[in-house]
Order: sequence, then structure tokens, then C-alpha cells
Amino acid sequence: MRLRAARGAIRVPSDESHALLGSTERLLSAVLQRNEIESEDLVSIMFTATEDLRSAFPAEAARRMGLGLVPLMCAQEISVEGSMSSVVRVLLHFHSERTLDEVEHVYLDGAESLRDDVR
Repeated sequence: MRLRAARGAIRVPSDESHALLGSTERLLSAVLQRNEIESEDLVSIMFTATEDLRSAFPAEAARRMGLGLVPLMCAQEISVEGSMSSVVRVLLHFHSERTLDEVEHVYLDGAESLRDDVR
């Protein structure tokens, strides 16, 4: 087993707690599923949100999914002029047998345009 990392992002439809947490859960679930990650293989999860998303901490979605024992951290994404708004990003560190090119990064709901080099 090696330490690996998977990235992802999702566009949140509105700055309301239920929308932010629902979108974050959808993103996190997709990353876990596509990479066949079990909770005991998780090392840590880092979330960022753009400055316009203030209604909830994205890590709350992970806790609601039963991942409260995993170290979780939230931060604000740096504000770059012209960058996409209403985005939650995630970086998961996990143990896996996957090679680097087998790790799947997940971009949903309009965030796909952030990375044209990933599937």
C-alpha cells in the first residue's frame, strides 16, 4: 500500500447550508467510490471553498457521512480575479494499491472546466 491523493471540485448552486453540504457530500462520495476508498484507508481530507460560500463548513458533510475520525480541515480558496465562484474543492490522502495514473480525480456540476486534463 502507498500513500495517494485524489482531488475533486464541485460547483455549489447556492450559498445555503443544505446546498453546500449536499454538493460536498456528492463530491466526496464520488471520489471515494471511483477510487474504491474505504474509510479506514483515509489519512486526511482537506476542503477549500471560494470566498462566496460561507453558510457551512464543507467538512461537516464528511462528518455527517461518518468520517468524523478522519482528520478534516477547511480553508478558503485564494481569490484570483476571474476565477470560478461557488466552488468547493477537496484533496483526499489515502492508502491504496493504485498507481498514480489509476487515481481518479472528480470534477462535477460545471467544475469540470477547471481541469481539462482529467477524466
